[in-house]
Amino acid sequence: MPPTELVALPAVIELRQYTLRPRRRDELIELFDREFVEPQEDVGMRVLGQFRDLDDPDRFVWLRGFPDMVARHRALTDFYGGPVWAEHGPQANDTMIDSDDVLLLRPVPARGVLTGSLSGRPPIGAPAPGRFMSATVWSFPPGRQGGISLIRDGLLPALRETGPAPLAFLTTEHAHNTFAGLPVRADENVAAVFTSYPDESAHRRHLAEVRSHPLVRGEVLPGVEREQTAAPQVLRLAPTGRSLL
Repeated sequence: MPPTELVALPAVIELRQYTLRPRRRDELIELFDREFVEPQEDVGMRVLGQFRDLDDPDRFVWLRGFPDMVARHRALTDFYGGPVWAEHGPQANDTMIDSDDVLLLRPVPARGVLTGSLSGRPPIGAPAPGRFMSATVWSFPPGRQGGISLIRDGLLPALRETGPAPLAFLTTEHAHNTFAGLPVRADENVAAVFTSYPDESAHRRHLAEVRSHPLVRGEVLPGVEREQTAAPQVLRLAPTGRSLL
């Protein structure tokens, strides 16, 4: 993976997972990477990552960020009310069965520093890179912070000790969704960890080392399992040609 520039992550981040009509994902990705990246960023968003879900050929996953909730409302209003979406939105929507699986998240500093590794944007038509992205999302009861604290104070240090440091540790942004045209999942209390690897074999080796770490094996994972409301969602993701992450 080439050298990247470390920059602070946006204060508000959406994790968006779209269920698409069969065999329409490449069509949406080509349209998205060609028409939707710069116009969103021109109105104040940051398109952080676009991914193929390796476990579902009809799922498209992406991340975008905003400086704050006020800026989010303004940027979404400008983009979805603007000429680019008016021209290309119907084609994008036609590829989708469901676009409402959306988590509103915020980065949580771990030991005072948390950054995302964002390289320069590849040009339109760039080939998909060979790197692999892992994302794990844990769900906890509303208001409960025990599991999130275990991940922050126990799992993240172990991840750093045994392999590449996570690019992002995110938890639920509890602010009210002020843009009604785009629903988000309400009443969530989640933690999400995103990590990039040169390839999937590097991810598997790292995962095995973390699971064998004495603190993780004996305290962190059992504690998280006691706190969580369901098994974590594990996303195996392949970045598109223009993805930053």
